[in-house]
Formats: sequence, C-alpha cells, structure tokens
Amino acid sequence: MKDSARYIKIVEWNQEDQCFVGQCPGIIGPCCHGDNETEVYDELCRIVEEWLEIAKKENKKLPPPTIGKNIAKQLTKSA
Repeated sequence: MKDSARYIKIVEWNQEDQCFVGQCPGIIGPCCHGDNETEVYDELCRIVEEWLEIAKKENKKLPPPTIGKNIAKQLTKSA
C-alpha cells in the first residue's frame, strides 16, 4: 500500500468557481482544480504522493493518517 492511501482525498464541486477542487485534509488544502472529476482526483493523488516523498527525503514526520476514522460516517451524521 502506498503511503498516500493512508490519507483521505476529497474532490468536490465548487459552485463559485464552477469546477472540481481537490484537497487532502491533514496534508494539503485545495491544491488542484478542473472540469473533470476523475482528472482532478488523479492530479490530487500525484500531488499527495510528491508531498509525502519530499517530506520523507527531508526527514519530516508525516501527519497522522486520516483513514480508518469513520470520517464518512461522521459527515453523514452532521448532514
């Protein structure tokens, strides 16, 4: 499993900008956008992988994983 798989990635439609926006909470805020949801997700995955590689090379501590915390369940409760 890649290290990036330990982090939730979110791609959502931004009504104001009329495009999909990708972010990875705990790693990087909104960092990519586009008209195609799949392409934005693919770009987001590449950005997160690169960010983690750089952090490792610089011997920085990685943020705690965001998977396995039932985030989706928590989000649906507040909806």
